[in-house]
Order: sequence, then structure tokens, then C-alpha cells
Amino acid sequence: MKRISGRFVTTQSHQETVSAFVPAPLPPSAPDLNSKSYQELNQRAELALAKLSGMTGLVTSGEWLIYSAIRREALLTSQIEGTQATLTDVFDEEAGLSVTNANDVEEVTRYLQAFRFVREQILSPSGLPVSVRLLTEAHKVLLDGVRGANKQPGSIRTSQNWIGGTRPGNAAYVPPPPEHVSDLLADLEIFIHDENPTLPPLVRIALAHAQFETIHPFLDGNGRIGRLLIAMLLETWKLLPEPLLYVSGYLKAHQAEYYRCLSEIRNNGDWESWVIFFLEGVEIAAEEAQRSIIQIASLIATDRKKVLGTASSTLQTLRLFELLPTMPKLTVERAQAELAVSFPTANAAIKALENAGVLMETTGRLRGKSYVYQTYVDILRND
Repeated sequence: MKRISGRFVTTQSHQETVSAFVPAPLPPSAPDLNSKSYQELNQRAELALAKLSGMTGLVTSGEWLIYSAIRREALLTSQIEGTQATLTDVFDEEAGLSVTNANDVEEVTRYLQAFRFVREQILSPSGLPVSVRLLTEAHKVLLDGVRGANKQPGSIRTSQNWIGGTRPGNAAYVPPPPEHVSDLLADLEIFIHDENPTLPPLVRIALAHAQFETIHPFLDGNGRIGRLLIAMLLETWKLLPEPLLYVSGYLKAHQAEYYRCLSEIRNNGDWESWVIFFLEGVEIAAEEAQRSIIQIASLIATDRKKVLGTASSTLQTLRLFELLPTMPKLTVERAQAELAVSFPTANAAIKALENAGVLMETTGRLRGKSYVYQTYVDILRND
């Protein structure tokens, strides 16, 4: 049965008269998202997140897990928007190596910077809370590059945008006219900061993400900022102690359904399909992240034994090995800088890791060599 989740208003854009959608404030008056079926889905998703939270004890450094999870999220959320960069490209860029699709890699890097900025804010006692201001500041970081310079970084849009099609008149969706956007974002912020919520946190996150995407407050980057909002709230509401979940992997794998569910909210007031899709996605993504952590922990434990058993290993070799999960591609110069040692000492540490079968040389050249922790990269890429 069709429900009303907002209203259509007539607006002028690009010399056309079109109907733009203005969503009603959250939470929706129907359906009952506290019913037993949603409670069961929510409990399964929360349990999966709790198990994921407990996985950090498997490794000696939680930074490894954060590093890999954030990079996968950055890559996948960017790929949803059409970016062609790969995980290898990201590692190459971080190692100071040349990449062919530099602009695409820059978009992933900008997302990483926005993610780090947001975490610093929400974790600092003097930082910004989850708010419209924090979202706009994150947007400024995200679009502070070559492609985003003309997209009003950090500013709520003052013109009409649209999704799909070549103009508003043939668009798949026309978001609210600009004069409605500030009030809609203020309502969303009120919903997020409700001190007496009636719905579980994950259901509220699902609603908040969908509402943000419906408002579409920026000229560009709405999808990435909307998915960053998911990560913000998971950590702020203490569903995860650290950003270990890369939910964009699930959203990318089911991209058509992701967009269909969001459209059904606007067209038919169908919040149920979206909430079910989101809760199932969180559960699946959390289980995938758990499996990945087990694989990484097992690999690093096995390889550490190899390193310790290699005759040419030194203290610097072991130090470098412990750094590999956060810099899986490197040069001798990068190892030298990270270890704060001489070039020969760094080179010897790399050679020892190569002898242990941990690092692989990738260029085949005598000079300007680079190395990769290939088995580790393969786990991240295949996952």
C-alpha cells in the first residue's frame, strides 16, 4: 500500500517546471519499526557488530585493522560513485609511486582525509559532534581537489540538483528545492540528537542515511558524505569502538537494490524494504569483516614466525615487519624514513623480509625498486 513520506512541490529549474520532493521529518509515522520482525533483524545485526568489536583482541595492533577497514570503505564508497581506482593504486600512492589514474586515486585519498577529520572531531572533547556543520566541514575536505573545486566544497547548495537524466525534466529524482534544504537538515539534526529515541540505533542510522540522501544537500559528494554519516553514527552511538565495518562493500555489491530501496521510500513511503536491506547489510558486512580479521591475524602470526626464524633478521627487520600492515607497499627510502635508520640498514631489513618470503619485489629493476606484502594485499583485495 502506498504511503506518503513527503510532498512534491513545483519548482523552476533550467527553464523547466518540475516536481521536486520534500521529505517529511523523521521518524516516519508508519510503519511500526519496533515490531518483532525488525527487532529480530536489529538484534542479529547488533550481535554481529558486538562480535566484530571483540575481534581486536586477535591482533597486537588495532591500527592494522583500522587501516585496512578505512581504506576498503574509502575505495568502495568511491567506486559506488564511478571511481575506477583500485586498492593497489591506493597503496602505490601512499608509497610515493606513480599511478595512472591519479584523479581517481585523489578522490579516494580525499575521502580518507574526510574520514580522519570526522573521527578526530567526534573523538575530541572539544571537537564537533555529528551535526550539519560537521558534515559540511567533511564535505569541504572531500571536495578540496581538482574535480571538486567548482562544486561548492563545504557549502549547502543554492541551486537545484537532480539524480539521473540529463536535466531536471528527465531526471530519475529531483531533490528538494534549495530554499527547503537548511530546514530539512535542521530537522535531521534534531532527529539524530533526540535524547529519548523510540527506535534502536541501527534503525535510526538507516533512517538518517536515507533522509540525507533524499535531501541531497550538496552539488556533489552526497553519496559519500551520506555513507560517512553511517560510520560517524556507528562510532558515536558506540555500536563499534573503532571503524572496523566497511558497509559500502555490501552497498556496492547490491547497488541496484540500494538505490531501488531509497527510491521506494520517496515514491511509495516504503521504509520497510530499506530498513530490512540495511540491517541485513550490516550483519553481512560485520561477518565479512570478522572473517577478514581472522585471516589477517593468522597471516601475520605465521609470517612473524618466518621472520623470527630467518637468519638474516635483525631488530630492524622485525620493526619493519610490524609496520607492513599499515604500509603494505614500500620502497627502501620509505622504510628508511619510517624506521629512522640509514639506507643500508633499511635495505638490509627489506632483504631479510624478502628472504623470509614476506615481501616481494615488484619492478624487476636494479634501481628504484618497490616491494609489496602481497599475501596481505590479496586478503584485502579478495575480501
